Amino acid sequence: MSESTNATGRTTPKRLLTQNSDLRRIGVFNWTLPAFVIEMPDGSHFNVCPQAGVCAQLCYARVGTYRFKNVRAAHIRNLLLCRDTPEEFEKRMTDELRHKRYAGKWIRMHDSGEFFSDEYLLTWMRIMRSSPGVRFYCYTKEISRFKRLVVNDAPDNFLWCYSLGGKEDHLIDLGTERHADVFPDVEALIAAEYTDQTESDLLSVLSESPLVGIPANRIPHLLKKQGQETFGGLQRARDEKLRAKNSGAGQGFALAH
Repeated sequence: MSESTNATGRTTPKRLLTQNSDLRRIGVFNWTLPAFVIEMPDGSHFNVCPQAGVCAQLCYARVGTYRFKNVRAAHIRNLLLCRDTPEEFEKRMTDELRHKRYAGKWIRMHDSGEFFSDEYLLTWMRIMRSSPGVRFYCYTKEISRFKRLVVNDAPDNFLWCYSLGGKEDHLIDLGTERHADVFPDVEALIAAEYTDQTESDLLSVLSESPLVGIPANRIPHLLKKQGQETFGGLQRARDEKLRAKNSGAGQGFALAH
């Protein structure tokens, strides 16, 4: 992909949106950031996924091709652009989306990364409103951020699916709100009466049922870590363990006084 140099001297790709192999198959373009806590070029660390929970240890975007040097560098360039120069990012993305290649297409944010701040999410919402001929969707674990900023003010061309395995799972109404859970296999998600989105990632936001099931990526060491649990089940177990620990600590403190 050809590149250009911006006013800060930073090299950036001329085209911001790409297509991984899975999304190319269904004609979806994607915007990608690094996953979870990463080391930045200046040696500092930044958490791109603030509400990540058990998913951080089971994340496909932290293994395989995502670890390739050129891939990581491209994802960090994207992060530097939208985090450090949001006005430039907004202008460049809005301008790019005017190209005819995106007319009537879907854009997924993010196949890696998250809406790490209010400013970043609001920037994307302005981009969406400036691009009415394009449709956007995402999975997100930023539940409280979305309920504050998106739910009552969503752009008409934006759909989303909450994603289990994060620290804010408890804020999701699992009976009524669209959400996705990662299962060890297809049989498990069918048994739990979730809709299998294997055929198309767009089923995450377009399926009739709000219960979206995702079979775990067939990455051996991650499958071993996950076992027979779902991301949501693992997170509930972690949350319960933390509550018990905090409750015990509080009782001990009270007894000491």
